[in-house]
Order: sequence, then structure tokens, then C-alpha cells
Amino acid sequence: MTERSRLRRLSPLDPPMVPFAVAGTVLWLVLGLGFLAIRPTLARGGNEDWPVICFTGAGLGLVGIVLMAIHDRGRARQSGSSSGQADTDTVAR
Repeated sequence: MTERSRLRRLSPLDPPMVPFAVAGTVLWLVLGLGFLAIRPTLARGGNEDWPVICFTGAGLGLVGIVLMAIHDRGRARQSGSSSGQADTDTVAR
């Protein structure tokens, strides 16, 4: 028996993506609110656009949440219509 045949084959990770999109969106919102609170200081340094940039990132994050929800739903549907291999592995353990 060769060493290659003894190694267990690992399947790639495929975690749900919605939590990552939500976390990124929340981060943009928190940064935007923080920068909004110090806007006069930012304006003195010529960085008054930073809150707008953060809120734009949060808006794009909302689009990302919708897209990742569609991705996760399709992934769940695809794994449910597969041969059932993943389900039998889970039950066997």
C-alpha cells in the first residue's frame, strides 16, 4: 500500500457566505458612523470623503448579502439534490 493511498482525501470547505457579507457590511457601517462623528477633524486633514466611502461600502455590502443569500440557497439546493453522499457520511459518524 503506497502512502498516497493511505492518506484521507479531504473535501474543500464550503461555508455559508451570508455571515461574512453581513460582518463586512456591519464593519463598513461602524467605520462610517465613527468617521461621521469626527468629520470636522477629517475635513481639516482633507479627508472629508471617508464617511461617504464607508457608507458606499455598506451599500455595496447590502448587495453582497443578497448575492450571497442566493449563492447559499443554490448551494443548499445542489447538495440536497446530490446523490446523498454527504448525508450518509454524516449519519455514519
